[in-house]
Amino acid sequence: MNKEELISVAKEAGFTAAGILDAGTLELRQEVRDMCKANSCGMYEKRWSCPPGCGSLEDLQKRIDQYHHGLIVQTVGQLEDTMDVDTMMETERLQKENLLRLRDILLESYPGLLTLGAGCCTNCEKCTYPDAPCRFPDKMVSSMEAYGLVVSDVCKSNDMKYYYGNCTIAYTSCFLLE
Repeated sequence: MNKEELISVAKEAGFTAAGILDAGTLELRQEVRDMCKANSCGMYEKRWSCPPGCGSLEDLQKRIDQYHHGLIVQTVGQLEDTMDVDTMMETERLQKENLLRLRDILLESYPGLLTLGAGCCTNCEKCTYPDAPCRFPDKMVSSMEAYGLVVSDVCKSNDMKYYYGNCTIAYTSCFLLE
């Protein structure tokens, strides 16, 4: 697929915004992983998709180095006010649903793609970590943050808007394509 086709397919899959990603702009940072270790989301050491289960920054960098380009996608929600948790959760649900839909479409052209989402993997109600291997490693989605990425920096480096104004929420994910 060419760039225009990728963006069009992403919008058809339900994303508010989509753009081309230069994998060379992805900078994995230890300070982001340190924030994961602080466990504010409650998923550190709980899922294969999250640190430390998803691998060291060195391992993840080797994986990312296999790619040269990709696609960055967003779902933007309009909040009634800054405490509109229902819309925040619904927008996150839509982002994950759209991400899986688009992943299935892209897999036809890019069988070795890497999907990085927003939030932890939710394929299984209870993850097998650390007692048994992931049940669905081909479907697992780590977050951009689990890979040590500062999402706002990734957006800026790839000409993608990050902030959409007061009373909005934007969830960002990306696909790295072969």
